[in-house]
Amino acid sequence: MNEKYVAWMLVALILFSPLAVAPQTSQEDAKSYILTLETAWNHAEESKDVAALDMLLHPTLVYVHYDGTVMTKPEFLASTKAPDLHPAQITNDSQVANIYGDAAVVTGTYHEKGMQKGKPYSRRGRFTDTWIKQDGTWKCVASQSTLILSK
Repeated sequence: MNEKYVAWMLVALILFSPLAVAPQTSQEDAKSYILTLETAWNHAEESKDVAALDMLLHPTLVYVHYDGTVMTKPEFLASTKAPDLHPAQITNDSQVANIYGDAAVVTGTYHEKGMQKGKPYSRRGRFTDTWIKQDGTWKCVASQSTLILSK
């Protein structure tokens, strides 16, 4: 099965599941849901599924890349489609989600590896993502990552 199709289906399943439209019964449910969205984001990036990413990201997204570049949502989506970038695996570790009413902040570490400009790469970093809930739907409004330098 096509990875792009799988990523899109995962996002669609999450966004249109009963959990997405029913009120969350607890903060733990909301935290779990947000962390599932983080995983869906990784899968969508791996498969360059811009449609799935579009569903996860708020129109006013501010994305601060590990190199300090600041991107809008359209710029981030365009960077995801770059023909010289081929992420093979993106995983998050040590994630913590904190809910503040209709806002959530997720912190954690990530590991990404793949090919860029014909050369293999491997990156580890820390990230902070801020999500808001509008009209019953969670969307990421801000994302920032910082590389963890090897010692």
